[in-house]
Amino acid sequence: MALARNGNIRRDTTPSSHDSPDITWHQMLSLRTTAMPLKRLSHKIGPRLIHTQRRRSPLAFAFDIDGVLIHGPSVLPEAKRALAVLNGENKQGIKIPYIMMTNGGGSTEADRVARLSAELGIPVHPSQMVQSHTVLRSLAHKYAEEPVLVLGGINDAVRKVAEGVFPFHRITPEELMAAKPFDLPNTAFRAVFVFCDSRNWGLDIQVMIDVLRAQGGVIGAPYRVKGDPPLVELVFCNPDLLWRNDFPQHRFAQGVFKESFQSLMTGETYPYKQFGKPTAETYDFAKELLLAHATELGGPKVPGAPEMSVYMVGGELADDGPGDMPYIAGANAANWSSILVHTGVYDPTLGLPPTSKPTIELQNVEEAVKWAIQREGMEI
Repeated sequence: MALARNGNIRRDTTPSSHDSPDITWHQMLSLRTTAMPLKRLSHKIGPRLIHTQRRRSPLAFAFDIDGVLIHGPSVLPEAKRALAVLNGENKQGIKIPYIMMTNGGGSTEADRVARLSAELGIPVHPSQMVQSHTVLRSLAHKYAEEPVLVLGGINDAVRKVAEGVFPFHRITPEELMAAKPFDLPNTAFRAVFVFCDSRNWGLDIQVMIDVLRAQGGVIGAPYRVKGDPPLVELVFCNPDLLWRNDFPQHRFAQGVFKESFQSLMTGETYPYKQFGKPTAETYDFAKELLLAHATELGGPKVPGAPEMSVYMVGGELADDGPGDMPYIAGANAANWSSILVHTGVYDPTLGLPPTSKPTIELQNVEEAVKWAIQREGMEI
């Protein structure tokens, strides 16, 4: 962490040799729009020249990971075949853009795709991974020169994740705990970002309240008078209430942490911004990545051509309530087509609420990819 503005906490921000590489929001988009410019390839056969030109895909995919590509500890064999089709193994040789979307987090996109690439046996680029906190890159310019509090995750993992978003003025609760009170007399925090699930609720909620209730966002300053407008922005990245791991019972997720924090903000409900599936901002962010990826793979959109169709493939029920499928609901709200596959934990006999009804239900991701491609008038 670098100098907290007007404060005395410093951390060297020079990347260490063992840190995994990460990319900024602007690099993510510039990579997708400039890495592979449209060009014509000439192949000489005898006296003739045959020209071939890359074709831009008319569709793109966003995949949930659990229950679609991976089930438990194993990669689904249909997933490998489906991704091979998208990577160009189809009759037309077209590469079809796709991303993975998850409300998980706590690691950089580079670290996450390194693990996923090893599991799937194919290369996945960091710009193809949208975690719950990836959308924060769109706010990097707003807080580039402002002190922000970042929290969540195991040990100091959030510090590493935040380096790819807010490279200069970021502070964690652990660093505040280690500092003396007089080290922070003039540090005015401008925002609090809950990147991922907190592992120390007591510390994190206490520090959040210290910052959010203080006048000017300065820890130790008198509390704001009731009715004064909040000056510090609060952002949560994952609305899920529960999640699952190897333990037989559900675990509390960031949504429960948010409710616990609000219950302790005596006399007011603090305004906040919510990201993560199924919020519109997260789906809009994902669409921008897909459009940039489509330009890289197939060149710029031809004037007058139809808008690219996006298909969301999901297979996991949310743990927040019976029959809830927020990933499908978010896709429907974004005017994407939605495909529910049966390789996750979804039980077709339970039914779904109206907002989560998919465009179609299919057995697995391979069937989903083939159905969507044929729906767009392409041969597989």
